[in-house]
Amino acid sequence: MELTDYRAQFPILGETTYLINHSLGAMPARAEERVAEYAHTWKTRGIRAWAEGWWTMPLTVGDQIGRIIGAPAGSTVMHQNVAIAEAIALSCFHPVDPLRNRVVYEEGNFPSVRYLYQAQPDLEVVVVPDDDAIVDAIDERTLLVPITHVLFKTGEIQDVAAIVRRAHEVGAHVILDAYQSAGIVPLDVTALNVDFAVGGSVKWLCGGPGNGWLYVRPDLAEVLEPTFMGWQAHARPFAFEPELEYADGAARFLTGTPNVPALYAATPGYDLIEEVGVETIRANSLRQTQLLIDLADAAGFDVASPRDPARRGGTVTIRTPEFEAVHKELSERAILCDFRPDAGIRLGPHFYTTDEELRYAGSQIAEIVASGAHEKHLGAVARF
Repeated sequence: MELTDYRAQFPILGETTYLINHSLGAMPARAEERVAEYAHTWKTRGIRAWAEGWWTMPLTVGDQIGRIIGAPAGSTVMHQNVAIAEAIALSCFHPVDPLRNRVVYEEGNFPSVRYLYQAQPDLEVVVVPDDDAIVDAIDERTLLVPITHVLFKTGEIQDVAAIVRRAHEVGAHVILDAYQSAGIVPLDVTALNVDFAVGGSVKWLCGGPGNGWLYVRPDLAEVLEPTFMGWQAHARPFAFEPELEYADGAARFLTGTPNVPALYAATPGYDLIEEVGVETIRANSLRQTQLLIDLADAAGFDVASPRDPARRGGTVTIRTPEFEAVHKELSERAILCDFRPDAGIRLGPHFYTTDEELRYAGSQIAEIVASGAHEKHLGAVARF
């Protein structure tokens, strides 16, 4: 089966040039059917639905994520978003030892992650410019190293292995944010030996919002005790016991009642990622991102993403004059992409994108800049 044969399963591709998969992956048609299946189950099964599968969905859907990221069964659980997932991981270390209270993270981390650690009064936050500097900054005072697999502004892949080695040398724990890599860049959390991994499904996994996930290394899942938890993390939640007893393994990293409709919506995207295979997706992505770079070079635009394919994720960031306004004009022409301040226009093809779409988008960007068509948007505020 050719990759473009999958296009029929994504309705929005018939109406737009969809190059914003790094922000919101296209919705599989099957997702609509799954949401309807959820509604039908609620309507016809009522309270029985909890015992018939709803209650365990954070674990069963988590196992599907686990297959995609190289995690063993029973080590990945679903949450609403990455902020919650990281907060749960962080809660395992409260109260914080004042002799090991440093958090080392990279300037290019997604802001939501930064805000979480900046808000903790008992942590000393050390911000460094790049992945090499992370390795240098880690010392015996370091508690946590929250790192990003692929940076969201530039699409640059980070040297995770070197950071993990250094962190473990001094007894620190690594939390890997794989939001911008899962589903587009091969990832094996077991081989990398990260302590935790977090991510979401909005982007390359095509699973929609409300589907964050948390991986915990199995040996740690048996001994760590998160303080941010809820009744689903109890060993016997339906006994309604007054005292806390943690569930075994990754289940103790759950919180309260799960977001069932979001979990229904997510699985069609995961099914397709598993069917196509991340290695196949990656090979196509490298070829198409190189095509985007070649188109930008031919038009005389700067490229903010890595040219080295080994360091390049699924996104190409291009700097044009007044790129915010250029982005607005592209949107009016049904070419969906986005921009980030101080970075440029972000273009993220996925496995269902055609080369012709990339050439069309490249020609439109060049024409917009040359003709000044974007100037009517100068000063306008664009969101998302």
